[in-house]
Amino acid sequence: MLIIGGATVLALRPGPAPAAGAAPQVAVDQTTRDFGKVVEDQALTHTFIIKNRGGAPLRIEDVDPDCACTAADYDRTIPPGGEGKLTLTIKPYSVVHQFKKETRVRFNDPEKPLVIFTMKGAATPFIEIQPSHIVRFRGSPNDHLEAKVRFISHLKGPWQITGARTNIPDKIDVNLEAEQPDKVYVLTVKNKRQEAGAYGGLIELNTTSAQRPRLIVRVFGELYLPSSGSP
Repeated sequence: MLIIGGATVLALRPGPAPAAGAAPQVAVDQTTRDFGKVVEDQALTHTFIIKNRGGAPLRIEDVDPDCACTAADYDRTIPPGGEGKLTLTIKPYSVVHQFKKETRVRFNDPEKPLVIFTMKGAATPFIEIQPSHIVRFRGSPNDHLEAKVRFISHLKGPWQITGARTNIPDKIDVNLEAEQPDKVYVLTVKNKRQEAGAYGGLIELNTTSAQRPRLIVRVFGELYLPSSGSP
């Protein structure tokens, strides 16, 4: 307190200096989740743990997935010394082939404002088609042109192909057999056209799967007469 010209004046003293470590400090042990080999068309979820090793509340200020197929649920504020969760879910339609989804998360940590979280893996179709859903015949009508297509179920329960039909029965023969009942089926396709020329069509297979009630195999033929040789 000071007395100036008979008046009493209160002198303001500076407050205590901020304690060391008062800023938030993000710490994450895991930023990548590799699911490895999975079956396609299923939702995949993982929870990342986020720790606050600082002396002030840590805030998640923004969550920005690189794809609309990724949904996020998270704790917005994490107290000093505490931990929170960031749960990311990839929607089923994006769990196909080799997938890699990144989510950028921004924090109020002045030293580490951005962390990128990654979820990745390799998805196998739950109905696998080997070698392909496309059959191509190329050769002479007199050649033995035949192809086999295998259908392998990765579903948990039994699965059947209940029938097969084609829209070009005058050009190909179709035969379906169970290699491993409720699991693996083999479709044999043979060319029976005896004239040169090109054709195309499809084979439709009905299944007991609600997810894939119908499978399509496309067939293309390119037939030509044998060369008569050089004159």
